[in-house]
Amino acid sequence: MKAESFQLQDALNRRIFLRNSASVAGAAALGQLMGAPAFPNHAPRARRIIYLFQSGAPSQMDLFDPKPQMAKHRGQDLPESIRQGQRLTTMTSGQKSFPVAPSMFKFARHGRSGMELSELIPGIGGVADEICLIRSMFTEAINHDPAITFCQTGSQLAGRPSIGAWLSYGLGSLNRDLPAYVVMTSFGTGRRDDQPLYDRLWGSGFLPTQHQGVRFRNSGDPVLYLSNPAGVDRGMRRQMLDELAVLNEKDFQKFGDPETSARVAQYEMAFRMQTSVPDLVDISREPRHVLDMYGPDVSRPGTYAANCLLARRLAERDVRCIQLFHMGWDHHGGLPNAIRGQCQDTDRATAALIRDLGQRGLLDDTLVVWGGEFGRTIYSQGTLTETNYGRDHHPRCYSLFLAGAGVKKGHVHGETDDYSYNIVRDGVHVHDLNATLLHLLGIHHERLNFKYQGLDMRLTGVAGNLVKGILA
Repeated sequence: MKAESFQLQDALNRRIFLRNSASVAGAAALGQLMGAPAFPNHAPRARRIIYLFQSGAPSQMDLFDPKPQMAKHRGQDLPESIRQGQRLTTMTSGQKSFPVAPSMFKFARHGRSGMELSELIPGIGGVADEICLIRSMFTEAINHDPAITFCQTGSQLAGRPSIGAWLSYGLGSLNRDLPAYVVMTSFGTGRRDDQPLYDRLWGSGFLPTQHQGVRFRNSGDPVLYLSNPAGVDRGMRRQMLDELAVLNEKDFQKFGDPETSARVAQYEMAFRMQTSVPDLVDISREPRHVLDMYGPDVSRPGTYAANCLLARRLAERDVRCIQLFHMGWDHHGGLPNAIRGQCQDTDRATAALIRDLGQRGLLDDTLVVWGGEFGRTIYSQGTLTETNYGRDHHPRCYSLFLAGAGVKKGHVHGETDDYSYNIVRDGVHVHDLNATLLHLLGIHHERLNFKYQGLDMRLTGVAGNLVKGILA
């Protein structure tokens, strides 16, 4: 009986169970892969995407959505017919009044398209005929963290794969020496206590971890441990990885954990990046006129301008998904001065990136996206004065633009009401945007699935419609 008891305990042991069931799990996974649709589903317009995420929510009526008629309503309370009982954040829900704050900034028409843009973004105005401006974006979240998470993963709750991870999983890599998904962050003139960013925004969620974004650091080696430690040369590291791979293969054969294979793949990618990344970040051979186009900050690692130039260099090397997160757009007070600084950080370099891609023929198969997580209220948060105002969060409408592969050039899509508070024509939900981005990259959003907890999970959940009106 004692021997039988030990046998029973072994049979119930978790590690033994995993070992014995590995072949079954492997067969199930193989069956899922064999039944999965091939990607791309259709001929893609874009090979890669550069997503310029403006964290903190830029004010649409101060940059992209002119409302000159608001001047005559200055200081008046926002009409209930406009607000329509919509929820407010706790930051303004206690205000006794909601005074209309017209933008202090002038708008002008740009390019052959005549697109109206703010004086704060003359660089973007200079490439107006290349961009497709959506003035009718809307979302479900009213606070930053769930709203940014929603934009990146299709869910307000943390734990889902990011859009870049989905693209890596669905389309794979175009360059074996660099990750399929690279992330960079920057912080310029914004408040130092502004909304933080979290690694999960570019995480792989329930997808294999090899698909998570690789974040480049703003100083020192772009990736940790890229340099060999003292006393270790490249040959020694190669030998170490080979021996480690043997041990990991034995572990995989014993337990069948797919994360073991992902770990080996990441080790090998890190080894190749020791050569590819130093060449990538070395901008010493960039022509002076190109550096000047991006502005003086381009030579300072970690700035938005430097990251935009690196984004172009990553695009040249066929990195599938490149994301830049620029913080500092959360303007609850002191908006006029703060937004000037944010635009100085980003406007020139954004336009330079679009021009640079175009001059090299890369804009034809690169999709560029610029936008934040939600919009801003037309009413002032706090006291409205002649020279100052703030704006609260507003999920009901905001602006975002795209450029490059497959989108209409010099085109404005959608319209908001006179207060830039509600959408009156051609609304675009976050799920609609993500479905359209996937479409341009050759993926039907309903077919990019991953079985998790008994459900076929996808970036757009059970929603999402193709926004045909922005497609070229």
